[in-house]
Amino acid sequence: MALLQHAFGIMTNPAAEWISVRDDKSSFKQVFFSHVPFLALIPSLAGFYGVTQVGWSIGDGEPIHLSVNSAISLCALTYVALLAGVFILGEFINWMSRTYGVTDTEERRHHAGTALAVCVTTPLFLAGIFLLKPSMWLNSLAMITAGAYSIYLIFEGMPIVMNIDKNRAFMYSSSVITVGLVLMVTAMIGTVLIWGMGIGPVYID
Repeated sequence: MALLQHAFGIMTNPAAEWISVRDDKSSFKQVFFSHVPFLALIPSLAGFYGVTQVGWSIGDGEPIHLSVNSAISLCALTYVALLAGVFILGEFINWMSRTYGVTDTEERRHHAGTALAVCVTTPLFLAGIFLLKPSMWLNSLAMITAGAYSIYLIFEGMPIVMNIDKNRAFMYSSSVITVGLVLMVTAMIGTVLIWGMGIGPVYID
């Protein structure tokens, strides 16, 4: 229930939800493991169904599908990458906190960094439901919209959760966004390397 409340709150009333996140006394493990493993299932399972059961078309051609075994491998790798990405982003937020004047205890900063990473990536996880229908335009629009809202959440939530003034929070948020972009590029490069090792998609008619 807490998972649904946080996911719903961050999408509908972020200002109030950030205060709730700031006042939450949950540990790092509770924050991470009660949210991310479940949210990461959304794009992974939706993507699996989309590429194996629905397929995608190029022009007026017949839909292209991936084999089940190939899709399982790729979706499993995606799931692990999503878990790792949120964890690493949270660690970077925590690591940069002293630079931007966060004075909370180490435990509190660790909780706040992880909570921020979980909350700002929630729109991207939820947008993964659109992978049920593989379409470059639909999926791109969904991810761009979710990404824009995630950026808004970072700037909105940083001064509240980290309890710092807006000027420092702006610079802090900009740094977090830069780290997020670097992680995304790293994931793309990793995907290319994995495909180059022969663990790429296997198509079926």
